[in-house]
Amino acid sequence: MACHKTQFKSFDFSSIFVYLCIHLAQVLHIHLYLMSANPQFTSSTLAEIDQKVAEWLALDRNESSRQEIECLHKLKDYNALSKKLLHRISFGTAGLRSSMEPGFAHMNDVTILQASQGLIAYLLKNVAHGTEPSIVIGYDHRHHSQRFAELTASVAVVSGLKVYYLGSVDRLSPELDSLRKTCDYTLTVHTPMVPFTIKHFGASAGVMVTASHNPAKDNGYKVYYGNGCQIIPPHDVGIAASIDSNLSPWLDKNVWDVTENFTAGLESGRLIAVHADMTKSYVEAIKNELIAPDASVSFPFVYTPMHGVGRPVFAEICRNFGGKAIQFADVEEQQEPDPEFPSVRFPNPEEKGALDHAIAKAKKIGARFVIANDPDADRFSAAFQCKDSTWRQLTGNEIGALFASFVLEIVRNGGSLGSNPALGTQALKETYFLNSTVSSQLMKAMAAKEGFNYQDTLTGFKWIGNKALDLKKQGFFVPFGYEEAIGYMFTLVDDKDGISAAIVFLQLCQRWFADGAVTPDEKLQQIYESYGWFKECNGYYKLDDVSKTEKIFTTIRSSFEPGLYPQKIGDLKVLEWRDLTIGFDSKTLNNKPILPTDSSSQMITALVEDSESRIARFTCRGSGTEPKLKVYIEGKSDKSEADAVTIARHCWKMLETNWFHPEKNGLEVVV
Repeated sequence: MACHKTQFKSFDFSSIFVYLCIHLAQVLHIHLYLMSANPQFTSSTLAEIDQKVAEWLALDRNESSRQEIECLHKLKDYNALSKKLLHRISFGTAGLRSSMEPGFAHMNDVTILQASQGLIAYLLKNVAHGTEPSIVIGYDHRHHSQRFAELTASVAVVSGLKVYYLGSVDRLSPELDSLRKTCDYTLTVHTPMVPFTIKHFGASAGVMVTASHNPAKDNGYKVYYGNGCQIIPPHDVGIAASIDSNLSPWLDKNVWDVTENFTAGLESGRLIAVHADMTKSYVEAIKNELIAPDASVSFPFVYTPMHGVGRPVFAEICRNFGGKAIQFADVEEQQEPDPEFPSVRFPNPEEKGALDHAIAKAKKIGARFVIANDPDADRFSAAFQCKDSTWRQLTGNEIGALFASFVLEIVRNGGSLGSNPALGTQALKETYFLNSTVSSQLMKAMAAKEGFNYQDTLTGFKWIGNKALDLKKQGFFVPFGYEEAIGYMFTLVDDKDGISAAIVFLQLCQRWFADGAVTPDEKLQQIYESYGWFKECNGYYKLDDVSKTEKIFTTIRSSFEPGLYPQKIGDLKVLEWRDLTIGFDSKTLNNKPILPTDSSSQMITALVEDSESRIARFTCRGSGTEPKLKVYIEGKSDKSEADAVTIARHCWKMLETNWFHPEKNGLEVVV
């Protein structure tokens, strides 16, 4: 090999000095420009953002999201980049949920792949020895839901899991099929189908891609464990840690190539398309467990899936309801899946105005009832026409009271909801009703008078469902559980199910309200007369800084001696006190709560009494998913509804004045 001499030139060192000064000035100018354009960031933070940009671009295979990050970086928009990249989306109480945007803080191809790798790695490590690991995967109609489900299935298949897939295995997502503009909605599912399928196949876990009733820009990744319930500790913490340990794509397994992995999975039998079979099984199970053999619906009603995926399975059940078809009226603006939710400001049946179209349709056709599911059909709501022709939507607790009374009536009379003899007849002393601690205590009063068992749980159906399983293992019958946020659980799955709720509600209406002699509000009055009046005053405070929640609760606890609890809140006497953050309960002998504690979340529940012996129970907690401080108050009176309302509203005022100080703390009140 020929060697070449390096030619050296003599340099004018003064020229070099001038050049270096000019170059340094340019660098300093750029630095000062970035600092002035992004005054909230230090130079080290800017460098960290640059590093995160490089990390993102090294991971992301999605051309659209890559371009967005590249463009923001080119424009030096460090404010936007910091929000997208500096904080990783956290895996928590409902798996993942966020807006669909590029960046580690949001829902996108990269974070879904990372979550799936972490989940699959956790399952492979924790599935019982000798058991074939398997997973159920379903998705709704939201933007990118099918794509996220495909990535999850891709990771599972190449890792050796059997995948029971509730979606399409031949018509892939628009991201993979250039000829398609939109998702194929015919193979979307409602959320309860995932826990139902887990239970059917005995799968190790399940994933449902949905953001439930969140805005159109959001999506979510809900994880169920092998017991068919949403995950609780230690699995949530274990999966989160496993995700953090598996952030780099498993390129040796070719996880990004969905098309190839789907083809290989179908050929090997590891990817099994189960949508048709499981839909049929779900419909049959509804008929068997929740519809009386002679059930009928003789009144007209309106149904809305709120632009979601609930209609196909609801309509299929209605085609053979107690042996014959029943008819319902659609809300044309909302009957087809639409990920933009164009007819509602917020796709949640609880929200003001969400049922306006359905009520208008009911008025037009002369129907007295409207029933509704949220977009992924795991929640249920209803409205009815009062005797003065006005319309009223039932609250979550009111629907819960009607359901509880209806189920109690059936069980007390030795019956069951459906025709399955395996459900049998259960003695009340062997029966449990459940709801969350922020829901009405009416069921507790019912249990005390009627002789069945009652248990409250922490907020969320992961706790209600797991408690139901524990009780069933002990030999108890658990026909009903609910949460005030319009979630209702019957026997089909150990989770909330809006389709099951709709089917039971129709039978309830047929028994009590079909002839129009009694209306739901009149029936509620009968229930309150038997067990006491329970009236809620719920709301929340919007926070501009989520750290304020902990500061406010710390201030509350500092107002009394450690190990004790306050004797008064304003003019209200404190009768009972439970703090599930620090683990204190005034009602137990050792002051240790029966319910699980969590030092990372804020939650206080108390029973208070006013000078006229009226009682209120409240729970204050920080939201796990939103910048909100939530307050649930229920007034109780054995005398009148007015008394229950009065004490509930007074309790809100005392908490606001003595604890939350909205003006001082910069809180926006939403009641």
